[in-house]
Amino acid sequence: MASIGWVIDSRTHVRVARPSRDLAAAERFYVEGLGLSVLWRSGERKPGEHELLMVGPPGGAWHFELTRDPEQPLEPAPTVDDLFVVYLGAALDQALLDGCWPPAAPGVAAHNPYWDVHGVTVADPDGYRLVLCSRTWSS
Repeated sequence: MASIGWVIDSRTHVRVARPSRDLAAAERFYVEGLGLSVLWRSGERKPGEHELLMVGPPGGAWHFELTRDPEQPLEPAPTVDDLFVVYLGAALDQALLDGCWPPAAPGVAAHNPYWDVHGVTVADPDGYRLVLCSRTWSS
């Protein structure tokens, strides 16, 4: 196989991006509810530019980008199997979970029952699903 000149490995930074109806509500959910940090947020924007919010763990090898185009907003279209899974590696304490989510983040039944056995699934303000999994992940 020919060399392609670049490598994707465990140190490669990954950005997951998707549209949001309301960046302030998304920030409350992911920062106040999940405990991520705001890594970057767009300031004063010029016409034609998107509003951006990037959240994630400081110094992490990934971040989550939420976008909004004020002139041509996209309607998020999540399916029941569009998941953002966080492997916590510890049992989930329901009392702590109940105290950390904004009231607009109800638990939902997972489309794949595996996630209900090994974690809890909640819907974010745009209807995308976040799974907090008690298992660990190792490749």
